[in-house]
Amino acid sequence: MPGERVGTEAARANGGTAGAARGTGWSLLGSELILLLRRRRTWAMFAALAAIPVVLALVVFFSADPPAAGEGPPFLDRITQNGMFVSVTALVMTTPLFLPLTVAVAAGDTIAGEAGHGTLRYLLVAPAGRLRLLLVKYAGAAVFCVLAPAVVLLTGWAIGSALFGVGPATLLSGDEIGVGGALVRSALVAAHVAIAMLGLAAIGLFVSTLTDIPVGAMATTAVLAVVAQVLGQLDQLAWLHPWLFTDRWFASVDVLREPISWASFTDNAVLQVGYIAFFGALAYGRFSTKDVLS
Repeated sequence: MPGERVGTEAARANGGTAGAARGTGWSLLGSELILLLRRRRTWAMFAALAAIPVVLALVVFFSADPPAAGEGPPFLDRITQNGMFVSVTALVMTTPLFLPLTVAVAAGDTIAGEAGHGTLRYLLVAPAGRLRLLLVKYAGAAVFCVLAPAVVLLTGWAIGSALFGVGPATLLSGDEIGVGGALVRSALVAAHVAIAMLGLAAIGLFVSTLTDIPVGAMATTAVLAVVAQVLGQLDQLAWLHPWLFTDRWFASVDVLREPISWASFTDNAVLQVGYIAFFGALAYGRFSTKDVLS
């Protein structure tokens, strides 16, 4: 909420002791993470994401006809066999739209939110430096990228085990693994999704330096995520697909095979690191010359 944010930021900015404390990178990062986790908006987005596996599991549980093989989203037909697949199916379902939307909100608000509420100038009065502030803002968005899939994962496991039970799981390769292995595999899916969102967070950080209107930065980042996925569906642009930050978003299913295909992890990580480096440099180039003190 605006009032909540202004009040929190004013408390962070005022006072010599507080300003000195924010001069160190760790204290600045700690302050940013506390602010992130205190926002009602953050918890509202977590609640919305948590509702997806709950609704998914309840619909399947109360359905008169269980999903047939190949019907609906990936792994939907496996949910009744093992509750683990609630979390995996929910992660696959949220990757194209819901997770990018929440990441766009978190990343788009990083700089534009501070500028829009008039608190950016106070943050730069402290001996933080623009580069350090930019790094801390991205770190906060990156933490959100990790927490959001984790919420889906944990909620899916909880509701899945309660309604369908958890036991040995059959992988896509036909191999069977125990409960511990199933937990690890689903956690790897969530980790893959979290890494996939880091490139989008870097894009959102850059867009956030271009405007003082946070809603505009959020919307632009979300639209770019949708556009990239649309471009990825056009066969005429096959040469472009490997360069899109969305290209490896759905390769997480490779960890549900035996043996695990680690290439999907490394390819995804390399792609996202490239986007982080490129758009991080653009963000710094823009933010280092941005007039925020007038």
